[in-house]
Amino acid sequence: MSDTIRDVLIIALALLTSTVGSLGGLGGAILLVPLLTFGDMTITQAAPLGLVSVIAGSVAAGRNQSQDGAVNHRFAVVTELGATSGAVVGVLLSGAVSEQMLTWFLACLAVLAAAGGAIRKGVRWKPDASLGADSVGEHHGSLSGVYRLNEQQVPYEPSRMTLGVCLMTVAGVVTGLAGVGGGFLKTPLSSEVMRLPAKVAAATSTFTIGLTASTALLLMALDGRVVASDAALVVLGSLVGGTVGSQLQRHLSPPVVRRTTSVVLVVIAVVMVARA
Repeated sequence: MSDTIRDVLIIALALLTSTVGSLGGLGGAILLVPLLTFGDMTITQAAPLGLVSVIAGSVAAGRNQSQDGAVNHRFAVVTELGATSGAVVGVLLSGAVSEQMLTWFLACLAVLAAAGGAIRKGVRWKPDASLGADSVGEHHGSLSGVYRLNEQQVPYEPSRMTLGVCLMTVAGVVTGLAGVGGGFLKTPLSSEVMRLPAKVAAATSTFTIGLTASTALLLMALDGRVVASDAALVVLGSLVGGTVGSQLQRHLSPPVVRRTTSVVLVVIAVVMVARA
């Protein structure tokens, strides 16, 4: 494979996976990393590029999702404390886990997360006709908020936060180990464990995975594991993909977002098993 074809392929894969990742709040790295390993890269080499993809996609999608009032920043800060701590632990442990074991572990987690989103039916939070458009956003001093759904306002309030933060720490460890951003765990954890609406969970996850990935990427850069030329290609594709994915998410209902996320998670598991 020539260098030009290789570079174009990296950009295309980053664009495609970031679009899918931003749409469901999964982070494109969970697809990008295993796809890159089908070429001439190992997981160790692909992991930093996965983190670069997550950060660029998060930046690109964040503006649109914040303007829509779908990102709950207070919820993000609380859960990110656990995720970032876990990411540091994951990077420090990354050399102690074999690539085959890590691949199977990620595949199992993806299937479990897909099942959690697929089992639940319908919409948990209902529109409130008494709320106006100016009520959309987070509530001051609280983790609750209101988001817009088909020109209607829907109030929500997360729960089971202690359990959720503990599980978010596990998602952070996965980020540090495999460079996948952890969004494929964060989104279903936010939606199914802490009971955020699917669209809010996806948007907030897209915002937070960039923060978690930045911590892990910094540690990898200090260790000399980041190839700047490849990282630049990934940034280019991921910025476009993150923008496209966030635009598509605006027009999808929560059940569609949830089902789409579950399907993508199953595809992720199949790709990883095939690689293993």
